[in-house]
Amino acid sequence: MKKLDLGKDSINQLLLSFAIPCVISMLINSVYNIVDQIFIGKGVGTLGNAATNVIFPLVLIFGAVASLIGNGTSANLSLRLGEGKKDEAKKCLGSAITVSFLVAIVIGLLSFLCLPVLIHFFGSTDTVYPYALSYGRIIAIGAPFVIIYTALSSIIRADGSPKYSMILLVTGAIVNIILDPIFIFGFNMGVEGGALATIIGQFISFVMAIAYIPKMKSVRLEKKDFKPNRTIFRVLSLGLSSFITQMIVLVLFVFMNNMLTGLGTVTKYGADIPLSVYGIVSKVNSLYISSVLGIAIGAQPIIGFNYGAGNKRRVKETLKKVLIVNFSLGILFNLLFLLFPELIIRIFISSSDPSYELFMEFAVLTCRSFLMLMALNALEMTTSVVVQSLGKVVKATLVTFIRQIILFIPLACILAYGFNKGIYGVLYASPIADVLCFIVCIFLFRSEYVKLNDETNHTDSKEISSEHVLYQGKKIVVTISREYGSGGRYVGVLLAEKMGVPFYDKELISLSAKESGLSTEYIEEIDEKKVSAKYALNNDDRLFIAESKVIRDLAKSSCVIVGRCADAILKDQKDVLKVFLYSDDESKEKRAVKYYHIDPKKVSKYVKEVNQERAKHYEYYTDQSWHDLSHYDLCINVDQFGVEKTAEQIKNFIDNMKGFQK
Repeated sequence: MKKLDLGKDSINQLLLSFAIPCVISMLINSVYNIVDQIFIGKGVGTLGNAATNVIFPLVLIFGAVASLIGNGTSANLSLRLGEGKKDEAKKCLGSAITVSFLVAIVIGLLSFLCLPVLIHFFGSTDTVYPYALSYGRIIAIGAPFVIIYTALSSIIRADGSPKYSMILLVTGAIVNIILDPIFIFGFNMGVEGGALATIIGQFISFVMAIAYIPKMKSVRLEKKDFKPNRTIFRVLSLGLSSFITQMIVLVLFVFMNNMLTGLGTVTKYGADIPLSVYGIVSKVNSLYISSVLGIAIGAQPIIGFNYGAGNKRRVKETLKKVLIVNFSLGILFNLLFLLFPELIIRIFISSSDPSYELFMEFAVLTCRSFLMLMALNALEMTTSVVVQSLGKVVKATLVTFIRQIILFIPLACILAYGFNKGIYGVLYASPIADVLCFIVCIFLFRSEYVKLNDETNHTDSKEISSEHVLYQGKKIVVTISREYGSGGRYVGVLLAEKMGVPFYDKELISLSAKESGLSTEYIEEIDEKKVSAKYALNNDDRLFIAESKVIRDLAKSSCVIVGRCADAILKDQKDVLKVFLYSDDESKEKRAVKYYHIDPKKVSKYVKEVNQERAKHYEYYTDQSWHDLSHYDLCINVDQFGVEKTAEQIKNFIDNMKGFQK
């Protein structure tokens, strides 16, 4: 496959290349659940369909845990490889694989043992309970398989084998489709047959995923690499966004199951029909959700790259095309549910089922009420993904919560109980939530869109000159880590002058811009905030990788480098003096007011926050504590000597170091 240029190639070509594999992968997961629903519905009926819906929250838990580990590991693997740290990449990857096995087994055991309690919590009725228990026990046995292969499929994609990842998912789905009718109809095994077909398909995918581990392209794992270590906590932080998203869906499912069964008992439909119908409708709707999210997620690297590179015209072009495609899909699916609900629902139930008429009546009502304005969801899903790709993590998380948690659940409770609309109130709360969420997302999306202009924001910067380098001794690089307000930067400037070597701080911005392809304005913004990336391999990570390469190149000759984790980046070099500068709170605040013009009323909080962010940034990228003084060769309280004397003390220390005298 030709290497694609995110900054130059056609947006249409890039969207097709990135979005289609993403859509297919997400659709496969939806197909797994739908296939079981179809065959169980035809072979067992309403109670069987309801049973699969009761167990579905358990499936969501498995997927959430797999995403937490898999997406986090793949992001961390890409980051470490980009930095050239293969040993760290190996340790992290091996540790994550081991942890995925341990967690998968524990969750499988807990699911199996706690299943009776979970079934009631998930909203089962007494009549559905035995079906759900039979189906759920087998699904719980397959938990280790699905968690491990789902996590590994993400890692395999990050290793550069997206085709193999897709094949292992498709193979499992095909096996499930073939075995479902054989077990359910041929062997008359009912819901147990559907569950058995599912876990056999999962086992096949699991075997294929495990078989790939010795064939990893990016690293070669050894036995020692599989020992769990603390890097797993970074992995989990990187996968947290995916985990939260799936847990929100879980909360919605549990809420809906309990509301529909509770309110359904006082209607002609009873408790089982609404429970069964909701499972069918939501899983068919997942085809729409998978398509829209797949396209939006596929656009992430295009948006993120061009936004970071300052090419906002291409960002706007991508956003327009993603919205057009996603709204077109939304309108198409919306029309199908509104105009042809009977054709869709009949796929999942036999006309000989005793509850067929009532089932179809409630299913049509659900499609035309609950999903009445489903096309509007396209903006919510697109906004969430797009805002995250622009680096606005908090805002992206808020968008995810708005529709389901902040709007729909309270509205459903108010309409059902406050206005005594019962089960109908729950159904009609959905389109109301869709409208309100659509309005909120218009403002959120527009607030980001208007910030984009049509000009590319690259700026040229002067090369750093080394004409006045006077240092004649053996090569030495001084890295200075400093608390905000300690005067550390000025110490670095004075030290570089005294030594006659280049000084690098803000100068690194222009060099990093050239290395990473990001604009200098963007890097300056990140440099000011120093917020650590917690969710995916994004532009902050690309910036750190670029800065690391620049720092290693600069460290080939004597110089003074301030900040940017330089001490950790160069920790394996012998000719590096690692310095940490600090001072008391009062002195830091005085300097911040005098030199940085910080409001005296807010300076205390501001200084504390900046230093906390520096500590987080350092720990995130180095796995070390910023305040652990054992990492440094020399630690000085600037208040004891003052800025000039501190620089002099460091210079004297260097002059007295063996091998560095002039």
